[in-house]
Amino acid sequence: MDGLQPIGEALAEILGGETGETLGQNNFDYEENERLLVESYNDRERGDPRGYECEHCKNRGYFWALKDGYKITITCPENCENKRRSLWRLRQSGLEPLIKACTFDSFKPISPWAREMKSDAEAFVADYAGKWFCTLGASGSGKTHICTAICSEFLEQGKDVRYMMWLDETVRIKAAAMDDALRSRLIEPLKKATVLYIDDLFKTDKGNNVTAADTRIAFEILNYRYINQDLITIISSEKLIRDILDIDEATGSRIRHRAKDYIIELLGTGKNYRLR
Repeated sequence: MDGLQPIGEALAEILGGETGETLGQNNFDYEENERLLVESYNDRERGDPRGYECEHCKNRGYFWALKDGYKITITCPENCENKRRSLWRLRQSGLEPLIKACTFDSFKPISPWAREMKSDAEAFVADYAGKWFCTLGASGSGKTHICTAICSEFLEQGKDVRYMMWLDETVRIKAAAMDDALRSRLIEPLKKATVLYIDDLFKTDKGNNVTAADTRIAFEILNYRYINQDLITIISSEKLIRDILDIDEATGSRIRHRAKDYIIELLGTGKNYRLR
């Protein structure tokens, strides 16, 4: 965003009410005073952190600069406003407490398969281009912790991170089936988010069967992200890859192709199998 303010007025604020005319009479260097004005603004103005502190720009989300005699704003290179927007969305989704608690540091693997899952997740953060990450199978195995830790790392990088609790979001999307505009507002951000974490893919209420409406939603979101390879997708599910393929082969084959290096299946009471 660009904000404009006549330099004479701004200088008067900083220099105790001296006008441009007074400055001219006192032989002040005009360009130097402009520079001092901007430096003073950048030094003294603080913004509302709204959940994320950035000392680089003092939480403003921008810096003041000069262009053609006017004060303009330049976006903070730390992308802190993007981080605040992502945190707000995570807060709305209910994932914010997990972001604080579920980190790589706080994940303490006590078995070989858990160590492998953590190692794979850290490798994915460093090597995600064109790839997806999937943890599938046994409940209570740390899938949510690991996937949330990945989201936290991407959030720190200033990426747009969205969390999709599958059952909750699909209920809302299906309820909007007769309202194209509302349905689009609900599903488009999920399709286009830089980072999307789908938690409990194909989970149903009370163990009901996955419906055709569920598979259409999954395919619409994941096919878009499959085509757009720069989008990062993280998936957890109690279904194994063969189960997902049985539910919908088109969706399952896209997951298997994009996540082939990072599909971790957790079987039974602790047996880990990494699908290659």
